[in-house]
Amino acid sequence: MQKEQDKRTQEEQQGDPDGAVTLDIGRSSIHCMTIIGEVEGHTMLPTGAKATRYEHMIPQLAAIEESPEIRGLLLILNTIGGDVEAGLAIAELIASMKTPTVSLVLGGGHSIGVPLAVAAQHSFIVPSATMTIHPVRVSGLVVGAPQTFESFIRIQERIIRFVTKNSRVSEDQLRAFMLNTDELTTDVGTVLDGEHAVEAGLIDEVGGLSAALSWLHGVMAREDA
Repeated sequence: MQKEQDKRTQEEQQGDPDGAVTLDIGRSSIHCMTIIGEVEGHTMLPTGAKATRYEHMIPQLAAIEESPEIRGLLLILNTIGGDVEAGLAIAELIASMKTPTVSLVLGGGHSIGVPLAVAAQHSFIVPSATMTIHPVRVSGLVVGAPQTFESFIRIQERIIRFVTKNSRVSEDQLRAFMLNTDELTTDVGTVLDGEHAVEAGLIDEVGGLSAALSWLHGVMAREDA
């Protein structure tokens, strides 16, 4: 009885309110982080909205990279997108890590979720998940001046460079997906399901949790050999 209580206490300590948990596998660990809902930037989202806060994720990623016990990072995504600057900041950190990283797209990897998915060293997507690709957009009041639209174009170019650098999709194909006017009824863009995302070169493989964990275990086994 006491052993069960101690085990439960240990499991509770390993998790955190942001949906992250460390999976102990003997001598080393795999850390699991979730990117869900909307990626929150400098402005707080309304109460009750599901959000991933970049000020929480950034120090966690730094701690994972520095931890000698954590040898792999599993990123699980089901996001509707969100703040471009915040999402790209998280993606750049993930892409620069030496710790083996793998991403798994469940449900949706929309908008800025695309750079977050491809930022990992290897990426998986389940067959029923979708990735929505569209140009940079903003809601609310904007200044209707040429400089505003030039700023949007520059942000979009940064995203295109990042995605093409960290995946197999070509720049021309990615632009075509973004500017497609034949698929979405009220917007410009493209929705790709799991298999089509792999065919396009955005995601490496179709697979689920077992496949993502197996990939990490394979990397760790090669490092130990």
